[in-house]
Amino acid sequence: APRTAMAAPLKRCLVRRRDGREQHGVAASCLRELRDKASGILAIDKAREPITLVLAEDGTIVDDEDYFLCLPSNTKFVALAKNEKWSSKSLDSGTAWLSESVDEVDSAVEKWKQLARLLKDDLSNIILMSEEDLQVLIDVPRSDLAEELAQSQTKIQVLQDTLQQVLDRREEERQSRQLLGLYLEALKNEDSILSKVAESETVPRKEMDVVDTGTSSTGTPAKTALSDQILAALKEKPAPELCLDSQDLELVLKEDTQALASALRWDKQKAEDLQQACDQELSKRLQQVQTLHSLRSTSKGKKTLPWGDWPSSKRKK
Repeated sequence: APRTAMAAPLKRCLVRRRDGREQHGVAASCLRELRDKASGILAIDKAREPITLVLAEDGTIVDDEDYFLCLPSNTKFVALAKNEKWSSKSLDSGTAWLSESVDEVDSAVEKWKQLARLLKDDLSNIILMSEEDLQVLIDVPRSDLAEELAQSQTKIQVLQDTLQQVLDRREEERQSRQLLGLYLEALKNEDSILSKVAESETVPRKEMDVVDTGTSSTGTPAKTALSDQILAALKEKPAPELCLDSQDLELVLKEDTQALASALRWDKQKAEDLQQACDQELSKRLQQVQTLHSLRSTSKGKKTLPWGDWPSSKRKK
């Protein structure tokens, strides 16, 4: 008797449009069925078919049935309509790659792998990372990072030395700002002491001045959209704009100055100075990214920043 053919098991997949954020769960037994269901659920016009399915992670075109069957469940796909092309995360705002919501990131993937994939897309993302993210990549074993990025360990050593240089430069800049701040404060205190001495010679001693701590005697910290982690960095870290990533800098800039001052228990002028420093740091980073992209566009058709172009670091970790 002829053997009854068994139906192929359904594979769970996640699909979305190229420029869409909304994901849809789809179960399909084969690639063709997934294409048909994706076209329907994503409301892609018939005139724009056939669609092309690519991996959301890196844009790999999936057009082989056997390859599709080898993919794990819950693989994320991007559906491209006719004449559409997949592209890496846009850098129009300089920090769009940082705005992915947590629910779109596979919880099973370690943080360092997520960061490594950003570097695989574009090495200029180093500029936009926080100090914490830089340190995470520096601490990854060289062999693991080499495997993830498909590069030799020699090039990974150059990369990690470069990451360390970026981290060191931020620390040096922080220390320079601290020294300058201490110097200016010393000058201010010296002028204050001299003026008080001159005043005491002609005017009877008055009651001791009350030091303004920058806190309101009646108000409580205002509601703010900033996370506790960001607020802690702003309040505790010297030159906090250097340790935040670019997305966090944007959040600080968007915050109402009065609400920020209240949340940090500062006076409004100090909060304004902080936002100005964040604005300058963000502008500097975005300018660096734009410069790298301009250099790349004028090079000989290179689409990614060459790994070999990163100079060997003289600094050791």
